[in-house]
Order: sequence, then structure tokens, then C-alpha cells
Amino acid sequence: MSFSQPLPVLMYHHISPKPGLVTCSPENFRAQMQWLAKNGWTTLSTAAFADAVASGRVPKKSVLVTFDDGYLDNWVYAHPVLQEFGLQATIFLITGWIGDGPQRPHAGHPNIPDVPTHKQAMAAAAEGKLDTAFLRWSEVEAMRAAGTVEFHSHTHSHTRWDRKIADQAERDAALAADLAVSRETLAARLGEASPQLCWPQGYYDAAYQRIARAAGFTHLYTTEHGVARRDVDPARIPRLVAKDKPAGWFGRRMMIYGNPLLSALYLGLKSDKKRH
Repeated sequence: MSFSQPLPVLMYHHISPKPGLVTCSPENFRAQMQWLAKNGWTTLSTAAFADAVASGRVPKKSVLVTFDDGYLDNWVYAHPVLQEFGLQATIFLITGWIGDGPQRPHAGHPNIPDVPTHKQAMAAAAEGKLDTAFLRWSEVEAMRAAGTVEFHSHTHSHTRWDRKIADQAERDAALAADLAVSRETLAARLGEASPQLCWPQGYYDAAYQRIARAAGFTHLYTTEHGVARRDVDPARIPRLVAKDKPAGWFGRRMMIYGNPLLSALYLGLKSDKKRH
């Protein structure tokens, strides 16, 4: 059990007034971000995060705020809050699901778009109606220019190749092609290829890791529960699910996750409970 300084990596998906799976309300998200700002926490870039864990010089009260998939509500509701408090986050984009078109209004402006629930967003993706649920490149560029969000890969197609292709060689080739297109798309749209990758649905195996490294990814984010420390494996970065809870609950959790001893004991206890 490690008692070195922890660095929590928070995982969000939706910020929306419509309750649902993996969704935090705008009110609770604002309260959580306000708590970070008021209590002197620093939201890191992925580069600063990587430097901290690699050097072992993990600053206290530092956190990496991440979002998966790239939903429209991240622009409509999360971006204005991050801008209000001078915070930054990372969105792992499914690059093949991001469309073109003008920026849509976000919170604080009239005529903001209706955002779907998670279930509706997944149905829209299955039907090819991506623009109703996901970001546009113009919105990605606006958040990047504002300094509220940086963008990295969540693959190009969000496909679980282990479920699609039985043959190992064919599966490996499909994943390699998917990752290559994702990096090429980010490079073409944003001017740089990202070394950060988040696995769809948190799934990976040794072959996935090998192919990702060969594609140029150095930091691989999972859905495994835990905090990062100086000894974290960059190929298995754990994250913490950010729940739809008010500032009081959030603050108590962050005080635990940010404390070397308390985080080790608390997360160790939760791990023991899962095993029994």
C-alpha cells in the first residue's frame, strides 16, 4: 500500500439537467468546481499530470478533471462553469462522432439546444444522428481557445474490437487502424497528435496496450477505481467516478482522495469489500 501524495483523476460523462446514467446536474457540477476553486485546488493539464507522476513531485491539491466521449452537454453546461472558475478539463473524444457546423449557444445565452439523456445519446449514435448528441469541431476549437478544455483520444469509432472480431491478428489490425485514424484526425483538426488515450468502456488487455504504445500513446486511462500516485503505471491510469452529489459530499471525498494516508486506507477498504 502506497502512502505517497495522491493525484485524483475525476471521470465525468454528461453535465445535464436531465437525470440519467453517468450524468451530473449542472447545479452539482458547478458546486463541485466552485469547491475546487474556493479550496485552492489546481486542475492540471494532462502534460502537467504526466510530469508530476513521472517525476514523483506530485503537488498537493491537484486534480485532473476528465470527460469521456464528447457530448454536446459538455459544451452547453460544463464549459461555462469551467470558464467561470478559471478551471480546465480534458475531454476524450470519439473523433469519428464529432461533426461540423457553427457553434451552438451554451448556458448563459438564449436558445440553448436541448441535450439528450445518455440513453438517447447512445440511440442517436446507433442511428447516425450524431449531431444531436455530440460536439462539433467548432465547439471543440472554442473550448480549446478559451483554455477550458484540452482534447485527446477515446478512439475513432468507440468500437469494442474484442467483441467484434474473434481472430486475434484481425482484431489487432482493426484496433491499430482505429487508433491511427483517431490520432490523424486530432492532428489535422487541432494541429497535434495526442499521446493520451482513454479506453472505450474501460476495456483493455495486453494486446490493446501493446498496440496503443506502438501507435504512439504513452498514457492510457482506464475506469479502474483509484488515485494516481508517483508509482502509477502510465498504461493503467485509474480514475474516480464523479457522482451527481452536492459540494459537501464532493468536498469530503476530495479531502480523502487528496490525503496520502486517508486515500490509501479508504480505497484499500473499498477494494477489500469488493473482493469479499
